Amino acid sequence: MNNSITIRRAELTDLDAITEIYSEAILTTTATFDTEPKSTDERREWFQSHDERHPIIVAVMDGKVIGWASLSRWSERRGYDDTGETSFYIKSEYRGQGIGRKLKQAIIDEARRLRYHTIIARVVGESDVSLHINESFGFVHVGTMKEVGRKFGRLLDVHIFQKILE
Repeated sequence: MNNSITIRRAELTDLDAITEIYSEAILTTTATFDTEPKSTDERREWFQSHDERHPIIVAVMDGKVIGWASLSRWSERRGYDDTGETSFYIKSEYRGQGIGRKLKQAIIDEARRLRYHTIIARVVGESDVSLHINESFGFVHVGTMKEVGRKFGRLLDVHIFQKILE
């Protein structure tokens, strides 16, 4: 890839682009079990639920947000505060160019900086690229939930991956 990618903390002004990327994934992939595209207003609450401890980061190329990743609360229960869930989404025309890997590395780095003990990734069974990316970063498959999600008229498995941070 010739164009340079900048990874930075997301700002509220990025929310339209983040929402557009997520809505595209909703409509065209099984990466999320949301089934209806989201409006920016609907995603604002999600965005604002992320704080210093639960960052959202973006990949920017030529001034345009082309992907994002987040570290979200795994559970509202306080005993899980040292565990976070990672997610990342790339605008379709930029997939397969290493941007997901850059975002995954950056969100792992954030989790380390924030002193998380473990991070989790949920990956739909048929998402070979996401499965490979998580495994390549040392995430370990710890379980499969069979047929827990329905998308495009099919029941799908979800794999749980975990990485314990040193």
